[in-house]
Amino acid sequence: MEYRTISDKEHDTFVKTHPHGDLLQLSKWAEVKKSAGWYSKRISVSRNNKTVGVAQLLFKKVPRMPYTLCYISRGFVCDYHDHEVVEALLEQAVEVARRERAYAIKIDPDVEVTEAQGLVEFMESIGFKHKGFEDGLSKHYIQPRMTMITNIDQSDEDLIKSFERNNRSRVKLSQKKGTEAYIAGRDELQTFADLMQETGSRDGFLTRDVSYFENIYDALNPDGDAELVLVKLVPGHVLPKLREELALRKEKKERLVTKEKNQKVENQLKDLEIQMAKLEKQIEELTEMEKTNPEGKVLSGSILTFAGHKAYYLYGASSNEYRDYLPNYNMQLTMMRIARDRGAKTYDFGGTSNHPDKDSEYFGLWQFKKMWGTRLSAKIGEFDYVLNPYVYQLVEQVKPQIMNLKRKIGRK
Repeated sequence: MEYRTISDKEHDTFVKTHPHGDLLQLSKWAEVKKSAGWYSKRISVSRNNKTVGVAQLLFKKVPRMPYTLCYISRGFVCDYHDHEVVEALLEQAVEVARRERAYAIKIDPDVEVTEAQGLVEFMESIGFKHKGFEDGLSKHYIQPRMTMITNIDQSDEDLIKSFERNNRSRVKLSQKKGTEAYIAGRDELQTFADLMQETGSRDGFLTRDVSYFENIYDALNPDGDAELVLVKLVPGHVLPKLREELALRKEKKERLVTKEKNQKVENQLKDLEIQMAKLEKQIEELTEMEKTNPEGKVLSGSILTFAGHKAYYLYGASSNEYRDYLPNYNMQLTMMRIARDRGAKTYDFGGTSNHPDKDSEYFGLWQFKKMWGTRLSAKIGEFDYVLNPYVYQLVEQVKPQIMNLKRKIGRK
């Protein structure tokens, strides 16, 4: 095995084309994490002058102690069945981590349990401690062990057909109501950040200011690895069609009124009255919006990211207003199409629990993610390689709060 330094481009190309590559292993992701106090080092191994494994190591200083934590998020990027490569990467990682005074190396490979027969035993045989197979949103993991993934490497017809039936109806309704999803520019990140604040207040979670999203955008967008997608409702684009629909229903009602009354006609009239009432309400709402926001109003948005054949729904937000226009549904389908056009084959909705109970705080999240034709991707989990047992015991078990890692160094 050969150890050599490779360029950012070589590293990222390897990550993007490898089955176990991940967004968090891209060199530009390290730039995103700088603002949170992390810095990075990279390693690679070659065989016969061909790169066969890489890893990006993130380091962060332990508060009030002369030590760091080394975190290899979703790495190593290699064939885990090739034990020689894994051992060579570990040897190199240990050397770098000791130099940076790391008390431990954490790693959570982007490898699914179904592909990892014998991997836990092998990793333990070379010195790693496995953290177990807890549920996907366990507080003991940095990254969720379980995510929901949709196969987008298919036609529009087959993609939509893969959605749950009720979800197909919502997607069509969202488009019918006139929501417009589009790729936005950097100048609209503040709009997205405002939506995040609104969503956080509504759903009870802490949010980040616009500078964080600017960091992600500035690091990943130039290489085509991130886009801001927004969904807008423009009244002027929708009102003519709605008024036309209302006029057609009024005409139909007039024709039915002249017919001989029977149960069928009565039912048809009742249905028309309901449809007309909904259209009149929508026309009224949009007419008011046209007075105050003639250019339209952004109702939802998302940060969409890429790593080769993989796409990730990184952050999402929505307004408290006009929620019955279902903007998130049009947004998700649009992002899947964008990702597919960029060459992605899978679309990752992010962390989930596996079939949580209805009274669980994660039940709504699970319900939303499972209706998009997703499958559960259960990863092999997290491993620790302990370099300083005393500090490891102190930081990881006695005072874990001093690192405050959970959900602060991962995708979310």
